[in-house]
Amino acid sequence: MTDPRWLVAIVVCVAFVTESALGFGGTVIAVAVGSMLVPMRPLLAALVPLNMVLSAYFTVRCRADIDRAVLLRRVLPYMLAAMPVGMLVAARLPESSLKRAFGGFVVLLSCVELARAARSTPARPLTRNASRAMLAAGGAVHGMFGVGGPLAVYVISRWITAKGPFRATLNALWLTLNVVFLVPYVREGLVSAQSLRASLALSPALAVGMVLGELAHRHVPQRHFRSGVYVMLLAAGAMLVARG
Repeated sequence: MTDPRWLVAIVVCVAFVTESALGFGGTVIAVAVGSMLVPMRPLLAALVPLNMVLSAYFTVRCRADIDRAVLLRRVLPYMLAAMPVGMLVAARLPESSLKRAFGGFVVLLSCVELARAARSTPARPLTRNASRAMLAAGGAVHGMFGVGGPLAVYVISRWITAKGPFRATLNALWLTLNVVFLVPYVREGLVSAQSLRASLALSPALAVGMVLGELAHRHVPQRHFRSGVYVMLLAAGAMLVARG
């Protein structure tokens, strides 16, 4: 039988290719597929520090491209305020319920994104209240699963259309949110010497994923790449809902 650690490493590599290329999606892929192989919360404890390394790298390297007005005034206040709600919910849900809830979220997200990709007309602007509500929901989901980003991406993509500033701003956002996300994991002992050894073991997957993701960012049409990602996530989310 194949060692699940190798399968997790492959999943994490694919996840970081996606994250490096698009600026989002990596944790969703890693958790949606990886949690079918190993428990969700220990997986997040090993994965989020690696994601922070990637986010810090792109935040520093592309700092001139970050849209600070969007990040600091429009996005972070609503997401940070809602994160504790998600953390409280996650702390009280059993693992099976958490996986099914996450799977349902991924299925819904994938269907929405694939429908958007199929439309030839540009998306309509969101109202201010709708944007705030979606960002708050994204903050709560990030508190639960560490992956509330897709909702933030949905909103931010209406405000930042250039590929470089979009990716740079998202990486600064993930870095900030994940610092907060890890606080209860550290307090509960989920982030420990053992979890950090798992992070270190997965670091080659991060390195390979960053290199391949940079190539994809430069050369692969993002519309096709995103559609492929969400087809894969739709299947993974459906399996999580079924298996829990």
